[in-house]
Amino acid sequence: MAALVLVFSPLPRLRALLQRCWGRLERGLLPGFSGGQCPPWGPALAVQAPAFLPQPVNDTSESNEAPSLFDSVLWMAAPKKRRTIEVNRCRRRNPNKLIKVKRNIDVCPECGNLKQKHVLCGYCYAKVKAETRLIRMEIREKEGGPFNAPTVETVVLYDGEKPTEKDEGKRIIERARKRPSWFVQN
Repeated sequence: MAALVLVFSPLPRLRALLQRCWGRLERGLLPGFSGGQCPPWGPALAVQAPAFLPQPVNDTSESNEAPSLFDSVLWMAAPKKRRTIEVNRCRRRNPNKLIKVKRNIDVCPECGNLKQKHVLCGYCYAKVKAETRLIRMEIREKEGGPFNAPTVETVVLYDGEKPTEKDEGKRIIERARKRPSWFVQN
C-alpha cells in the first residue's frame, strides 16, 4: 500500500493573506485621498535630515542616472592623521591654559584668614550675612510683615547704646548682644 503525504508550506498562505489585506486597504482607504487614482506602492527609504542640506547640482548634459542618496549628504571634514600623545599633551598643558598662580593673597585684618586683596573676606562676609538675617527677622517680628514697614531710616542699637538726637523719627531695632567689631556705629 502506497501512501502519498502532501506537506504544505505555511508561507504561500501567509503571502496570499497579506496580499488580500493589502488589496482591501488600497480599495477602501486610498481612493478617498488621491481622488480615485492609487499611486503605485512599494518599499521606500525615509531619511531624516535638516532642511538646509545642499541640493544636488543638475548637470546641463542629459544623464540617465538616478539621483544617489549620497548627493544630499553633507560631508564633514575628517583628520588625515591621528594626533600623537606628545602633541595632545603639549596642547592640553599649554601654559596659557593652566590655572594662574595668585599673587594677590593677603591676610584679613579682622579674622586672620587668607583672602584676596581688595575682596571681602568670605569668613567675615558669612558673619555679616548671619547678623543681617537676624536683624531682618527682628524687623519682621516687630512690624508684622513686609507691607507694614514704615518709610523711614532704620537704626540698629546693641546692648549699652542709647538713641541720640539724630535718631528721633527713625525706626529703631534693638539687639540683645554686644556690637560686633565689624559693624560700625553711624
